[in-house]
Amino acid sequence: MSFANSLPFVLRWEGGFVDHPADPGGATNRGVTQKVYDTWCAKNGRPQHSVRELTEAEMSSIYEHNYWHAARCSEVQDKLDLALFDTAVNMGVGRAVGFLQESVGCQVDGGFGGATLAAVQCCDPAQALQKFCTVRESYYRRLVEVKPDMNVFLRGWLNRLNALRGTVGLAGYSSSVTRGGPSGEIIQRLPDLGEDPAFDV
Repeated sequence: MSFANSLPFVLRWEGGFVDHPADPGGATNRGVTQKVYDTWCAKNGRPQHSVRELTEAEMSSIYEHNYWHAARCSEVQDKLDLALFDTAVNMGVGRAVGFLQESVGCQVDGGFGGATLAAVQCCDPAQALQKFCTVRESYYRRLVEVKPDMNVFLRGWLNRLNALRGTVGLAGYSSSVTRGGPSGEIIQRLPDLGEDPAFDV
């Protein structure tokens, strides 16, 4: 899948502007946190302002450069690229790459180097997809065990993951799963590896 074909799935789960007190990412618009937006504005010579004012073009650029290219999604097989991209958006590039590495049987360090690329290129994509989604689900469940306050987000995270499973063709799942959670809000983003040790479960 291309970036353009993958982005709609991600945006389906990101909603609009929210600033939930239990969300470690803080104020977020279309899945872009204030911190990420501030960094993007500084890098592109633009004045910093509220992420609430994020434009469509800015949003697309941030997703493409900060997540699709950063996670090297275009270098993995079709469908596995969507899983990698969506995970990078939801919980950071390093964690997403770590899940990929675990799924293809190479050293898990969160860095997409030559050994990771070689393992990805010779893996069975269907098996890797299955394992990738299992690893992602296990992370969510471990997280809410050690941080019970995050349980409010579990249903939404699992709905998003199961919709991903359906979209990439894993048996037993539907791509039409809808957003969940007590208030039906967006699926909260998690800090990447190293950003907050409390989330490196």
